[in-house]
Amino acid sequence: MPPIPSRSCFHLDFVVRSSLASILMLMLALGVGCASKPGELFASPGIRPSWPAPPERPRVRYVGELAQDIDLKPGRKPMEGLRRALFGRESPREMVRPLDVCSDGGQRVFVADPGGRAVHVFDLGTRAYGLWAPPKQPIGFRLPVGLAWDPRGRLVVSDSEAKVLFVFDARGTLLGTLGENMLARPCGVAVDAGRDRIYVADAGAHQVVVISADGTEIGRIGRRGTGPGEFNFPTDVVLGPDGSIVVSDSLNFRVQVLDSGGGFVRQIGQKGDMPGYFSQPKGVAIDPEGHLYVVDANFEAVQVFSPDGALLMSFGREGRRAGEFWLPSGISIDASARIWIADSYNKRIQVFEYLPEGVEP
Repeated sequence: MPPIPSRSCFHLDFVVRSSLASILMLMLALGVGCASKPGELFASPGIRPSWPAPPERPRVRYVGELAQDIDLKPGRKPMEGLRRALFGRESPREMVRPLDVCSDGGQRVFVADPGGRAVHVFDLGTRAYGLWAPPKQPIGFRLPVGLAWDPRGRLVVSDSEAKVLFVFDARGTLLGTLGENMLARPCGVAVDAGRDRIYVADAGAHQVVVISADGTEIGRIGRRGTGPGEFNFPTDVVLGPDGSIVVSDSLNFRVQVLDSGGGFVRQIGQKGDMPGYFSQPKGVAIDPEGHLYVVDANFEAVQVFSPDGALLMSFGREGRRAGEFWLPSGISIDASARIWIADSYNKRIQVFEYLPEGVEP
């Protein structure tokens, strides 16, 4: 027959239970179990930096940054405070080495992070954070370095080490891969949904490879060299509103503009340390008014050119504060003229806004 618990054991159990109940009641009274509303995105306590400097009229203004999931200011769910009080706060999910960024034309921002071997997904509308990656078998991410949103509802991610493009649906499910046995070192990608084409800046092949949405090779633009229409480690590509193809020809220290058929149109920049010159051009993007933005990783800055290639302005410098960079790489501009820049070694995405004529700064 098992021993009968003593009265002291019953008393101790009663005391423990009562104490826990009192603690829980106190926590609830203090509101740790209550929900809270989402906070203000990109809140700034002071004046936001803008460029060019006064007395000139500002054309680009700093908005904020995304570095961790908590930067979405999601608010607190019911009983989340109680869970944190009992078990502690979860560690923030942050980027390791963001290299490229794009948006889906709505509220979601995607970030290619080769350091984390994943794509970070920041939903500015729902304030939800996600992490996309393909299954490790038969092939997972190895070095995801570039991405582009396909308006048909797909995210295309280039992996320079796996030598393929991964394609996800709008929910993050892997649909498959493209470019097998076709790409040497894919970097930047651009999607032309109207012509059913994907343009890939292939740094290893020193070409722009053009493939169809189903993965069939359509053609190749350029070859290795220094002449017009030739490339030396191209790293990014963007499509202009007129169908032009703009390529960051990194180790030729220039940007090349091609027509829709791949014919040479013009060169922008050359090697040097003066305004309008380049040291290591990386990401390229075009705003709604046709201005060309070029990220220079060595200059830690972004230069802005007119559609015909004239230098208009630049912004950024080396550092860690707002509007400063440490080896920036990718850039993307959405339909709202928000400028998203992958500030790689600062482990963040900085966002700016273009201020067109007639808009008060």
